Amino acid sequence: MSQAATPESYPEVREAVRALCRQFTGEYWRGIDEAHAYPEAFVKALTQAGWLSALIPEEYGGSGLNIAASSIILEEINRSGGNSGVCHAQMYTMGTVLRHGSPEQKRKYLPKIASGELRLQSFGVTEPTTGTDTTKLKTTAVRKGDRYIVNGQKVWISRVLFSDLMLLLARTTPLDKIERKSDGLSVFLVDLRESVGRGLTVKPIRNMVNHQTNELFFDNLEVPAENLIGEEGKGFRYILDGMNAERILIAAECIGDGTWFVEKATAYANERQVFDRPIGQNQGIQFPIAKSYINVRAADLMRFNAANLFDAGRPCGAEANMAKYLGAEASWEAANACLQTFGGFGYACEYDVERKFRETRLYQTAPISTNLVLSFVGEHVLGMPRSF
Repeated sequence: MSQAATPESYPEVREAVRALCRQFTGEYWRGIDEAHAYPEAFVKALTQAGWLSALIPEEYGGSGLNIAASSIILEEINRSGGNSGVCHAQMYTMGTVLRHGSPEQKRKYLPKIASGELRLQSFGVTEPTTGTDTTKLKTTAVRKGDRYIVNGQKVWISRVLFSDLMLLLARTTPLDKIERKSDGLSVFLVDLRESVGRGLTVKPIRNMVNHQTNELFFDNLEVPAENLIGEEGKGFRYILDGMNAERILIAAECIGDGTWFVEKATAYANERQVFDRPIGQNQGIQFPIAKSYINVRAADLMRFNAANLFDAGRPCGAEANMAKYLGAEASWEAANACLQTFGGFGYACEYDVERKFRETRLYQTAPISTNLVLSFVGEHVLGMPRSF
């Protein structure tokens, strides 16, 4: 049995990602944020270095890393002051193709995703009227000959305009004709290059973080039947199958953010002199930073606990959800401690604190809100009645 990963594991991955990220300074990320632009240069460099294909097996041109090592990649991006949210989806969305796609689909798409010839950065699930009640989604895909005709609407779908492919979850069996609420949903691989303007309309949503997210409108969009992933009607299970990986990877991003905030606050608290002494000498400054550090470290341990279970092929739903919850809580606590430490300067764009503050706040809400994690643990771990 392979040795369990710890925060000290994979130092070669950490250092290589750090070296790449050093090429993209705070000035670079501030410019991207101010222009509401997409960091093409960064994503291209990350792809060419092979980091976005970490979870793709070597036989398809990827690195074949496990989830523990792959999570370190996203952690180090955020720890460097960057934002891995601009490209993280490619790591976990391709898992649906890898685990449930046909041999032909794997051969057709995975090598090109690994090389960067194709980007799979979008994941079309959420709808404006159903939110996280995914089994009630209303977007339909009706089979007609060798194609499916898609109609409906999605919202908060990120990176559509910077991706070649999108995974789409749509209803193929009407809600009133299914036995179980999780039935009747199917997953499709949509070629965005052929779809935008030909049945798919993309409306960007301006938001508080530079997240390149959109509202989508499907009007008789034609999707080839060969782009159905797995069996018709089992798409919800396929999506759930990838959620644990997503939770673990997002937890790692939070840990990267939390570490950045703690290191930034610590350095400033030691340097900043007020009343002839460093402000870090004051308990009101020192203790919140120390508490944040403790909680980030604790979240990190849960991340590796979940990752080790995932990599061993063991159930890890509770651990993955708890890792995401603890990571999101720790990074947000660290963000507040850092902003308070910087005082007025924390609101100045040049210090990057306000940008990272906005970015890490997202993880309290998505993907999966912290309250839904609590309801999951309450019901499925502790055995209490369903809370909603």
